[in-house]
Amino acid sequence: MADTDGTPAAGTSRAAGRKPEAVGRAPSAAERALFGRARAAAAQAYAPYSGLRVGAALVTPDGAVSTGVNVENASYPVGLCAERAALAAAVAGGERRFAAAAVATGSGAAILPCGACLQALAEFGDLDLVVAWPAPASADAGALPELRVVALRDLLSTPFVLPGPSS
Repeated sequence: MADTDGTPAAGTSRAAGRKPEAVGRAPSAAERALFGRARAAAAQAYAPYSGLRVGAALVTPDGAVSTGVNVENASYPVGLCAERAALAAAVAGGERRFAAAAVATGSGAAILPCGACLQALAEFGDLDLVVAWPAPASADAGALPELRVVALRDLLSTPFVLPGPSS
């Protein structure tokens, strides 16, 4: 929605309603397999309210994989995203370093991590994210998402960091 001079109306942006253009690079075979693990995990998601089943998979530099799923709750803020569930499982297993993360819906539809999940992942460094990127706005209607690898810093350019001796 724009004002009569063509500028976005208050509370809207020029990007509203547009899909982001593809960024990043094509995934390797190992990254495709990680996306497959995330997509398979999505089948176990608990999503009775939205119906959106999401899975995530994290891989360490040594190749260990931890998965997680979204867990919804009738009190919406209490729900848990798949990325943070995978992160919690990995940390509970003693992991602290990650090479990549994949996020997928059960259907393979395009989805990107939310800001809270990006911030949680950023705590552990700038890892690569394997995601089904939305089809470009210039694509034909009904175009399928494209599997892409993007750096976390490309989605969250300035993560929050506590000031102090370690920062």
